[in-house]
Amino acid sequence: MKNNDLSKKVKALRTRKGFSQEALSEHSGLSLRTIQRVENGETKPTGDSLKKIANALQITPDELIDWTVIEDYGFLKAMNLSALTFILFPLLGVLVPLIMWTSKKDKLKDINTIGKALINFQISWVLILFSGFVLNILWLASDFSADQFITPSIIISSQFRLFVFIIIMYTLNLVFIVLNTFKIEKHNAVFYYPKINFIG
Repeated sequence: MKNNDLSKKVKALRTRKGFSQEALSEHSGLSLRTIQRVENGETKPTGDSLKKIANALQITPDELIDWTVIEDYGFLKAMNLSALTFILFPLLGVLVPLIMWTSKKDKLKDINTIGKALINFQISWVLILFSGFVLNILWLASDFSADQFITPSIIISSQFRLFVFIIIMYTLNLVFIVLNTFKIEKHNAVFYYPKINFIG
């Protein structure tokens, strides 16, 4: 089914471009036999071959691939919701979605866009959370160096700062996961912030 869809799309795009199979072969650098086998659905082209065909047809490889992948918004929502495992342990919010994303990478429509955005957000969130702990310790150390001893009020103040910071961070993560689950349900683009692009 997937090969058949791809073969139809390659043929349709080639025809629209006004290319013969020979011309597509020449422009892509692939053999005529390879082009024929792709268009007849006899073979599934490699990633490199897909890139060459896409370049010859002057489209991006993602556009060609998107035509061949299936839609499964249920899986996309489940992957997004799997990030809620951060509640149990912060790194789980990265690892569980990462495992789900890699298991279906390039096989479902929009999975790369949503998966990368989600994982980049979760990595950023974990780093900010960890930085908050470190900064709180440094703040406590500076209070100690200024007063030469730690009073109960300094400890309580430090714990309160940390508690408020954790509540804000966990609420932020929870809100973005829930909000983006509704966005996926409505087939809208997801939005996560803050997000550093560790996975491009």
